[in-house]
Amino acid sequence: MSDPEGSGFSSMEGREEQQAFDAVRAVVAWYADRIAAEGRAPVPDEARVRELKVARRAALDDQAQLATADPEEAAGVAAFYAARLRELAES
Repeated sequence: MSDPEGSGFSSMEGREEQQAFDAVRAVVAWYADRIAAEGRAPVPDEARVRELKVARRAALDDQAQLATADPEEAAGVAAFYAARLRELAES
């Protein structure tokens, strides 16, 4: 007989990690879109492109850390990147 509490925890843990991964991926996509748009500009702002690339790299690094994150850490990453995406969308 399986342990309902144990299986519930496993499902929750995977869900937190997936939510964090999705939130980070959305922010990475936002940065990639802006980098591409800046590259299409008649005179790209190289400083802006560098800034966007640094921010995208930081997000990708955080995404890589999710592989070893516990559920609490994953939830924190998900919340941070969900808020970050809202900020970026408003700018």
